[in-house]
Formats: sequence, C-alpha cells, structure tokens
Amino acid sequence: MKTTHLKISGALIFFLCITTQTTAQDIVGSWEGKLSIQGTEMPLLFNVKSENETYNSTMDSPSQGATDIPMDETRFTDNTLTIKFNQAGIKYVGKLEKNTITGTFYQGGMELPLVLSKTVKTLPGNTELPTSDADLEKLANWNPTNYKYDAEDYFAKPKARSFSFSPNGTYLSYREKDENTKNHVYVKNLETNEVKRVIEEKEELIRGFGWANDNRLIYVMDKGGNENYHLFGVDIDGANQKELTPYEGVKVQILEGLKEDKDHMIISMNKNNPQIFEPYKINIISGELVQLYKNEDSANPINSYEFDKDGNLRGFAKMRNGINIDLYYTLDGENYEILKQLNWKDNFSISSFNYASKNPHEAYVISNLDSDKTRIYLYDLKEDKIIKKLFSNDNYDVSGLRLSRNRNYELDYFSYEGEKRIVVPVSNYYKKLHKKITTKFPNYNYSIADVTDDESKYLIFIQSDKLYGTYYSYDAKKDTFKLLYDLMPNLIEKDMAEMRPITFKSRDGKTIYGYITLPKEALNGKKVPVIVNPHGGPQGIRDSWGFNPEAQLFASRGYATLQVNFRISGGYGKEFLESGFKQIGRKAMDDVEDGLQYVINEGWVDKDNAAIYGGSHGGYAVLRGLTKTPDLYACGVDYVGVSNIFTFFDSFPEYWKPYTEIVKEIWYDSDIPEEKVIMEEVSPVFHIDKIKKPLFVVQGANDPRVNINESDQIVSGLRAKGFDVPYMVKYDEGHGFAKEENSIALYKAMMGFFAKHLKK
Repeated sequence: MKTTHLKISGALIFFLCITTQTTAQDIVGSWEGKLSIQGTEMPLLFNVKSENETYNSTMDSPSQGATDIPMDETRFTDNTLTIKFNQAGIKYVGKLEKNTITGTFYQGGMELPLVLSKTVKTLPGNTELPTSDADLEKLANWNPTNYKYDAEDYFAKPKARSFSFSPNGTYLSYREKDENTKNHVYVKNLETNEVKRVIEEKEELIRGFGWANDNRLIYVMDKGGNENYHLFGVDIDGANQKELTPYEGVKVQILEGLKEDKDHMIISMNKNNPQIFEPYKINIISGELVQLYKNEDSANPINSYEFDKDGNLRGFAKMRNGINIDLYYTLDGENYEILKQLNWKDNFSISSFNYASKNPHEAYVISNLDSDKTRIYLYDLKEDKIIKKLFSNDNYDVSGLRLSRNRNYELDYFSYEGEKRIVVPVSNYYKKLHKKITTKFPNYNYSIADVTDDESKYLIFIQSDKLYGTYYSYDAKKDTFKLLYDLMPNLIEKDMAEMRPITFKSRDGKTIYGYITLPKEALNGKKVPVIVNPHGGPQGIRDSWGFNPEAQLFASRGYATLQVNFRISGGYGKEFLESGFKQIGRKAMDDVEDGLQYVINEGWVDKDNAAIYGGSHGGYAVLRGLTKTPDLYACGVDYVGVSNIFTFFDSFPEYWKPYTEIVKEIWYDSDIPEEKVIMEEVSPVFHIDKIKKPLFVVQGANDPRVNINESDQIVSGLRAKGFDVPYMVKYDEGHGFAKEENSIALYKAMMGFFAKHLKK
C-alpha cells in the first residue's frame, strides 16, 4: 500500500478579517482538530489573536514538534474561514458554528475533513510549578555585595562576533548586537569599507550562518529552541532572502558546502520519515531539491553519508540490528558494497579523500580498529588496507588535520586535544606560519578561524584560560598581523582566574583528568568554596582548557570550579570511554567524587563548602549527587537535567529512536531485570527522600532532548515533601538558554542561590 505523507510546511501568518455576524470573541482563541491520514491521526492547533481590528494566528503541529508557526493568508467572511499556505499548497476552508469549525483541509490533491473545536492552549509542562519572576529576582539579589564584574560582563554576548571572510576575501561578515540584544548579520566590503545589514534577527534566533559563495550567505533558525533547524539564503546586499527548506517538523543538517559548485550545497533532512535523514542537493538561490539517495529502511537506517568535493556520494554508514554499523563504499559511483562491518563502538571514518593523489580511492582515515586511541592513517579504500600510519599519540585520541585546497591539497598539520589543544605542523608552508603565530602570541591557544581561497588573508582566533578571545587578521602577502576585534575588552586578563589541568587516581585505580579553576584567594593559601561542574553528554564529551565564562564568574565570587573528565568522557581512548558504559550515576559519579577529594587533599578547597552544578547529563549528575551522597554537597543547581531514566527514554525525539539500542548499551536496558533495578537505583526521582540540601532547578520549556517533565517530576516531588525548590522555566528556550536576557537572569539567580547556601 502506498503511504501518503502530509507535511505542514513553511512560515505561516493568519490575517483574520471579521466582516459579518460574529464578534472578535467568537474567533479569538485556540482551535484544535485531528487530520486522519491513512489511519494515522495528526493533531493541529490554530491560535487566533486580535489586534487593532486585525487578526493574527499561529499553528501548532505537536506530532512534528512545531509550535507558533505564522500562516500566510486567512479570510473570514459569512462565518466561513479560509486559510491558505501557498508555498506548501495548503488550504483549509471551514464554517464556524458556535464553538466548532467544520471544514476541509486541502493539500497535494488530497481533501481531508478537519473539524476544529474551541480549546485552551496550554504551555509545556505544569505551569503552576515555576517560581515567579519576582521571587527569582529576590533570589538574584540575595547577596548585595558589589563586585568588579557582574553576570552581564561574562554572559552578555559580545558587541560583534562570528567573523568570516568571503571566499575571495572581498567581504567580511559578522554579527553585531543592537540595543535590544538582537544579533544581526552584517557584511563589510573590505575595499570600500561599506557596511550592509543583510540578515535581521527578529523573535527567533539566528543559530548559525556562513558563506555559501562570494555573493550569498546561508543561515539556520529553529522555533524557540526545538532544534528543528530550517535553512535560509540571502544575497550579500540583503536581497533575494528565501527560506530554502520550509518544511515544518523537519530538521536540516548541512553536510557539504561544495566549493566546486557554488550554487549548490548538500544537506540532509528527515523530511520523508521523522526518524531518519536523507541527503539532498539544494540550490541555495531557488531552494530546488534533488534527493541524492533514499534511506528507506527505518529499522536499519543510514546514519551518515560520505561525499567528495564534487558532491559525489562515495559511501555511507548503515546501521544493522540497532547496534552494528556496515560501512558501504562505491568503486563506480553506482553500486555500493560493504567495505567494513563494525560495532557501533568502533571508529573508522573518512576525514577527507586525498585529492593530491592519482589514486581516487586514497583517503585520510581516523580509526581505532587496531588501537585503543584513534590514529590518523593514509588508507586505500579500494584495497581496504592501510597505506601508512601518519599520526598518533600514546595518551590521547587524535583526529584533526588540515589540507590546503589552494596548494593542491597539501597536508598542513595534525591536531589533537591533550591538556590543551596541540597543533603539529607538517608542510613547510605551515611550519613557517605556525612559527609566526606562536612567536607573535606565546602562551596562547590559537586556531585558524577562516582563510580566503587563495590563502592571502587569514583570520586567527587567540584565546587562553584568562582571555575571552581576540580576532587578528594576517595578511600573508604583507606578512603583517592586525587586531580585528577583542570580543570582551571589559574582562581584563590579570583579573581572571587560572584554569589548571589536574590528574588523579580514582578509587579503583583509573587515571582521571580534569581542571580546577582557582580564585586568587586559593592561590594565596585560603581554602575556598568549590562548585563541582560535571559535563554533559556524557559519552564522548569532555571539558577543555580555555576561557570558561561560568568558571570565571564563579572565581570572581571566590569560588573554585572543578571539572572532571570522568570515565565515559571522550578523547582518552576506547577503553576509557567504554569503562563508563553502564556506569552512569555509579562509577562515573565516583570519579567526580574522587576528583573533589583530590582538590580537598591538595588544600585548595573547603570540604564543607562544595556545591554541584551542571547541565543536561551534568544536571542529572547534580540530582544523582544529592541522592547518592546526601552529605557531600551543600547545595545543587540542576540545569535541564534528567531525573527519571525511564521517562527520559520514553520522550526521545523521533530522530533519536533508531539509536535506542545504542543508548541502552551506554545507559541501561530496562528489559534486563538486573539493569531495570539499577535504573531505579540511579534515577533521582525515586530517591527524593534522600535529598536534604537546597536545590535550584532550571529548564527550557521546548527542550527536545530532556523534556520539561524531567524537571517537573523532581520539583513537584520535592515540594510535596515540603522542600522550597526555586524553579526557573523559560518558555522560549530549549536545551540550554540561548537568549542573552535569559542567560543573564539564570546566572544572576544562580549566584544569589550560591551566596545563600555556600559559606564564605
């Protein structure tokens, strides 16, 4: 049977004109209904508002994760409501009778009955739980002490940022913040110094942007943090702005920029099935799509694609039985055969084809198939054999390399992350450039933020643990450096705290790495309060050396910050990563506790003044820490954290569901009785009685990863026990706060909470 897939698409705005027989009260409000498509029900919700005798409306498609979508055109005449969305070919016509609209939904030749009933739209989660803004303001003002730096100094976005050259070097694009904290995108002509605003940021945030070619920019946005990213394009003069992927409930991922085809790029979307992504070549001017490959087996989907610089699909990785990976490769561009059969834990990935070689099947490969740490190889994919091992490190995974397109894809350097980021020059050209940069900026980390196609202009980003970041331009022809922009000139380096790498042994003898950021009081011999900050993920993620605004804010208040790369963290090899599987909330949490004991033993921190704070898995670690070791921490701040592993699994977004078996191998499998017991043991919501220290909970209402229900459960459970739990919810945010005003409000309240519960 052929299945018809309905997609509600585009940006929609309703204009309701009431002319006869009704009042504003008849049509204003929310209207809900369900479309029945081949036996599948798809709920829709229309929200109508009135302003100056003009009516605006938005639409929600809950099953596709889309909310508050503005519509194109709406007429209301003689009790008949007509709604059109031209780009998607959608029309709805219905007759209003009291609290019901009875009508027909049209799209792509289909005519579907749709009855809408008056309802009350509800916000995500339990809206009675969040703490009032007034009470959160009181919490923020708990400590009236004046400090040299405020939360705004660390978390207000820079006045300008995200600089990049056009490929030919004629233009410079960047973001600049206005007086309303909106971050618009500008383009500056470097020859004439003329500046033009080309992208205006409105209610939704511009999540990222970049050059598609010398004359056009692309950018992505979602809806309130739901992570269903859409792709947009605009010319460098602000003209021809277009939404290129107007498909609601669909997530776009950019795969290849196609330097050799300036009007196209390759993207992937879960357009045909919300659980799996398929590749498309998209025209960045018109939005015209060509599907490049079908990913039709949702039980064993393709989860990654490998394209070459000309946009040819050379291979892909296909899941098998939920936990294994078959790597396919083509020799003729048409037939794809299995090259390798891997377990999902194995690493074998193509970093780039070696375009300098006459052998079209030669590639730079990152692999740990024959080693604990990932290494870089030159590999013959046709013969399925290693040509040469190029780079490795005994202690850390290595994966970074750079090729010069301008110099026939010459290999310039390798890089990896140890205690700090390490760059190892290879080509003679880059050895000279590396020496110039490191001589000019000793004791700093640097990265090449951008370079023009002809390598005449470089954009170099300089940072350290005490420097937020500065951009320098380097003119290769003139051999000169020029300061382009200091992101945060208000944060004086000498006032910032040192981030110090640490190494210690866990209670079961494993070597663990991490960082301690120490305020000046600690360097002078005083034992200071400490904020333990477990990272998110948890698998494959790690904390790094560099400027950390959170740690610097904490240090400015006299608090140390401890960051532990506990087992399951990335970058330390396969054995270290896998030693944390099935240990989340257990041995991974032991490592965090052992790190705290280490910094106590070193004499830096006060053992009776330790707080715990983290986001995502780090938020889970906060709740687990307060239940696993109730006397260890003085207080905790849970930011978008998991409280119940069972409901966390149940609320996965559709595109996570193919990876459920892998997640079970990392976390726990409730179908195995012994592991179900462990899940109950390490899910904090089942151990609320053990929490006896103050807790502050923070959540984005539209979070697609950690549903608001996770925070609601812990807050309601604790309040039922008589706990006073401040609870901050932002209804225009997702998995972490992206809007400046929300971030600042969070850190102000957090600092008040710590001032209230940590002794000085």
